[in-house]
Amino acid sequence: MGLINPWFLALAAIILPSIIVLYMLRLRREERTVSSTLLWRMLVRDVEANTPWQRLRRNLLLLLQLLIALLLLLALARPFIKTQGIGGRNLILIVDRSASMGAVDVSPSRLEAAKAQALQLIEQLQDGGRATVIAFGGKMEVPAAATSDRRELKRAVQSIELWHGGDSDMSQALSLAGALAARSPESEIAILSDGEVTVPVSVTLPGTIRYFPVGSGNNNQAIAALTLEAGGPGTQTLFARVLNEGQREATRRLVIEVSFGGEADFQLFNVYDLSILPGQDQTVTAEVSGEVRLVRARLEGSDDLPVDDLAWAVQASSDPIPVRFVTPGNRFMAVALSLLPRVQVTAYLTETATFTDTPVLTILDEFMPDPLPAGNLLIIDPPRSTPYFSVTGELNRPLPRPVAGDEPILRHIELGEINILRAAQLQNAPWAHTVIDSDAGPLLIAGEIDGRRIAVLTFDLHESDLPLSPAFPLLISNLIGYLAPGSGGEAAQIRPGEPLSIPTGDLATAARVTYPNGDEEMIEPDDGVVVVAATQQIGIYQVELLQDGEVIRSINYVANPYSESEAHITPITVLPIREAGGGIVGREIDKEGRDEWWRPLALVALLVLIVEWLVAHRGGVARLRRRVSGLGSRVSN
Repeated sequence: MGLINPWFLALAAIILPSIIVLYMLRLRREERTVSSTLLWRMLVRDVEANTPWQRLRRNLLLLLQLLIALLLLLALARPFIKTQGIGGRNLILIVDRSASMGAVDVSPSRLEAAKAQALQLIEQLQDGGRATVIAFGGKMEVPAAATSDRRELKRAVQSIELWHGGDSDMSQALSLAGALAARSPESEIAILSDGEVTVPVSVTLPGTIRYFPVGSGNNNQAIAALTLEAGGPGTQTLFARVLNEGQREATRRLVIEVSFGGEADFQLFNVYDLSILPGQDQTVTAEVSGEVRLVRARLEGSDDLPVDDLAWAVQASSDPIPVRFVTPGNRFMAVALSLLPRVQVTAYLTETATFTDTPVLTILDEFMPDPLPAGNLLIIDPPRSTPYFSVTGELNRPLPRPVAGDEPILRHIELGEINILRAAQLQNAPWAHTVIDSDAGPLLIAGEIDGRRIAVLTFDLHESDLPLSPAFPLLISNLIGYLAPGSGGEAAQIRPGEPLSIPTGDLATAARVTYPNGDEEMIEPDDGVVVVAATQQIGIYQVELLQDGEVIRSINYVANPYSESEAHITPITVLPIREAGGGIVGREIDKEGRDEWWRPLALVALLVLIVEWLVAHRGGVARLRRRVSGLGSRVSN
């Protein structure tokens, strides 16, 4: 227990005796009309009341007033107890909302526990202090920026929701927090997370860093894959993979349901009892009817992360993926694209390229038209700058390395040792994240801007041995899957939060999207492509292409919750983040927070003041009560 303004207690030595002295000096005379003073025994005491420094008698009002004064002085002294929290005047709250924060090993969930901790830190904010709330996991958001309004800060924290499918890369959040902390010498950065995050290498931040780890469990089994592919005549092949991310053997029951119509028509197909060792998986393969349109799988039993116990799959589509390939001649890319099922490539030489149609994806190889064509883009060895990035020079013999974390474009890829003669040096691309990095600069970036997805491979394939590596066809396949999500086949399984681009052709005039929660939205095509941006919900998305109000085509897509990085839910107690000017690592350490008690003391003082007023005016209150009671009796009569 401590006091922020202890000198206020010194006033008690003056104020409390002063109240007592005033009572001792107070004239206690009451005017009454009597027949004779000889018959009024209080006369002697009335005379004594005029005598200064009379003996102090027991008096309830005196005790109440002393208590009020004492409570107010204590409130002004601002007593506090040390607790886990913060002590600066500029608080920057970084709240993790990635999928792993949906774990229920703490009640009701890790995210709700983190939000409760954030609200407690806001309460501990000093008077006049300000705070910023940053939510990361998927798309970074700042629901409240540099405000001292506690109600706004609390609303901002309460508005943070779980982001399914989003990665937990802290790079942007830490960069913003560092910039905000550098503006104020009394800054504190509070990180509320389970630690399953991606942190830039050797990051150093100004100000004081506080890390509040959330979570305690690690028991999780997940449906890591669920697909429905064309099989033999009249059949399809169902494949399911269940992974045990926990640290002990798990026994779960996998329930498979199929539907020949819509989502409301699921019926039981089979049940599988699984026993999975820690860190291992089990797969299920079965033949189902070729008429099955939807598959739903769920794990019975319980674990700490129930959201990835459910998955969906849709019937494979034979629709082609239209890709325009503009190149001076690149046999490596042509062969890699020809190996991809359902990819329909239209190749153009750079001298004869036309951009009258709008495919889902355009690949620009050593060619940069002005303006850039509509739709998603894969740019290889950019010869010049564009509105989306700047080419500022060349990188000589860069050594590639993959970025850390769960990067979908590098899934199942081992880069190994790849030699590159030269690459373009890119700058000014804040919309993109680095997929393949090097000591000198990025070699592959990808991201979304202006409603389109763009990936840039900064080197000429002919000046590297990447096309000779087994990683090359996988890399191209993953890039096509990223740049043309939802375009037929296995791409019908999209990642939550990633926009869905659907080619409509020349016939469709609109698209009706039915979301997993049942909501509907009408979207008009733009240059022959419908973009569904709101894909944060998990489940089945039904897209109907319309021509003058009539349905000409219906397509199903699914967003499954499983994420390789988010399925690891073991809490991390140390983050590799350092404070500027010192070697302190951001981790769970003693937090010098203060939990102040002046508000409850002031409230108690107010309640005692009300009691004191009632006691002082008890006669008038009694008369008023009698009048009200009498009025009520007359009304009832």
